[in-house]
Amino acid sequence: MRWVTYVTDIGDRVGVIGEDLIHPVAPGVSLIELIGRGAAELRAAGDAALASGAGTVPLAEARLRAPIPRPPSVRDCLCFLDHLRNCQQAAGSPRTLKDAWYQIPAFYFACPSTITGPYDDVTISPGSAWFDFELEIAAVIGPGGRDLTPEQAEEHIVGYTVYNDWSARDLQLREAPLAIGQAKGKDGATTFGPFLVTPDELEPYRRDGRLALRVEATVNGRAIGSGRTDAMDWSFGEVISYASRGVDLLPGDVFGSGTVPGCCLIEHLSLTDPAAFPGWLRDGDVVELTVEGLGRTRQTVRASAAPYPLTPRHDPDRRPPRPRVNRAPSKLPYTRGLHEVGDGVWAWLLPDGGYGWSNAGLVAGEGASLLVDTLFDLPLTAEMLDAMRPVTDRHPLTHAVLTHANGDHTHGNQLLGEHVQIIAAEATCAEMRHEMPPEMLTATQVLDIGPATPYFRERFAAFDFSGIRLRLPDSTYDRELTLDIGGREVRVTNLGPAHTAADSVVHVPDAGVLFAGDLLFVGCTPIVWSGPIANWIAACDKMIATGAGTIVPGHGPVTDPDGIRAVRGYLTHVVEQADAAHARGLSFVEAIEKVDLDVYATWLDAERIVVNLHRRYRELDPTATPDLDQMTLMAMMAGRGLS
Repeated sequence: MRWVTYVTDIGDRVGVIGEDLIHPVAPGVSLIELIGRGAAELRAAGDAALASGAGTVPLAEARLRAPIPRPPSVRDCLCFLDHLRNCQQAAGSPRTLKDAWYQIPAFYFACPSTITGPYDDVTISPGSAWFDFELEIAAVIGPGGRDLTPEQAEEHIVGYTVYNDWSARDLQLREAPLAIGQAKGKDGATTFGPFLVTPDELEPYRRDGRLALRVEATVNGRAIGSGRTDAMDWSFGEVISYASRGVDLLPGDVFGSGTVPGCCLIEHLSLTDPAAFPGWLRDGDVVELTVEGLGRTRQTVRASAAPYPLTPRHDPDRRPPRPRVNRAPSKLPYTRGLHEVGDGVWAWLLPDGGYGWSNAGLVAGEGASLLVDTLFDLPLTAEMLDAMRPVTDRHPLTHAVLTHANGDHTHGNQLLGEHVQIIAAEATCAEMRHEMPPEMLTATQVLDIGPATPYFRERFAAFDFSGIRLRLPDSTYDRELTLDIGGREVRVTNLGPAHTAADSVVHVPDAGVLFAGDLLFVGCTPIVWSGPIANWIAACDKMIATGAGTIVPGHGPVTDPDGIRAVRGYLTHVVEQADAAHARGLSFVEAIEKVDLDVYATWLDAERIVVNLHRRYRELDPTATPDLDQMTLMAMMAGRGLS
């Protein structure tokens, strides 16, 4: 039999399925009450409801709840060891499991108060950027028991259902060092349904005493994983027997199987090939889980509100981070917030100018205004837009220019109204399509990536990468573009490739202000992801040639043409150092140790010399210098930055 709990005008009702109709039992009777009477009485109640035919409801028209909406307890087991091996591999660890996994049928307690129905929307766990599903099946206890043998435990199973263990992977990883089991990473939601199917109905699917049910998981119609339930290393009988040692199991207790290998997102994560990852769940995604004999769940993922922040406790054993001070001279106080840099022109500054702490700009005309770049996460961008509101309420935002593709200048795009036309160079738009997904940057905060971990935690801990849905430009240009912003001329020029595949600058001639994007780092070290370096040096000359007296860099304090000359000097120095090392026969790795940064050693993030030397060596001899991926170069920078 297939049992359901469904919603009526007078509360939940329980029924049994017959020919696509729900045949209800007496009002006020819960499924827990029925199954507590034992399998024989459960069948008798079902037969009576089917024979009566009174008050039937078409299954297709009913709103189904979880078959047991509030079980006494939920234990999620880890019966498929390949799932554990796959998860360890995804996190960059060996697949070898510790001995305990082979000796103990592990389980943890899930939250009975967050059970959802098979077609209910599911809210992302607050603060999570790595929201995941897990396709499992669950066994439900009928009459209770204690100190059961595996054989007795099997006999106490009254039915099975589809089980979705929704998981906030980043919260899991944050909590892992506590070593006290699952917590907020796992109690956001658990789905049961659509039916509770009695064991007799599943007998045709038994193979060697185990249920062999085919399963499939999809997201937005795209297949994520499939498999069979008879691949369990630990049987339900074994885990229920283990759980019953010295404990009274109660009617309605639920035991999840653990994830069928491949049927969740985290198992498909690859730090070496992030482009192959299907992506974490986002607002609007539709997750369907299908299990042969048990039915299908179909649920839409919804965004959540931000969590209330908690202040960390003081750690007396933690070594305080090294102070970071941007010592570059500035035309204006280098403080967080909005600064007027010209008539109707403002710069939004975020000290100290290191990773993610980028600048943006606002240009106001008559009844219109233009934004230059958004910021690294949604809270930072919202703070900036709120601060700009006294201007934009009078001169509404009509345009936004993205100087380049990096996330610290684009991740906040979704907060701009649909009426705001976002503009970027063609190559910037193309690069944005292939950038690492914003939520993947959470890896810098939660994954243990070896010796480089402290570096990444220090640089990226302050940012919130949850909820970001990348908004691409609405229109693109090639080399030059002139905009009319409320009767005001604004010139946009692509001077790349240099820092990235395309690097735009925004010139406001009547105010003498130039927004340089990441062609200009002031007091902090430039990083040449794309190059060629000669093109960046030429871009410096072109920026000086605009005649602008006030320069807003992508990172660092507001400057003047001398700030551009300083960056030009650094790039020239890198070329000289790299060429000399190459001429001496030094490899790229050897050159890192021998380079003399001279006066530039005091600039913030001086370890970026690793990337810059690599770029120059690739320009000099691409066959002899390996083309290293971004993550490898970042790890090498971390090693130098921690030394």
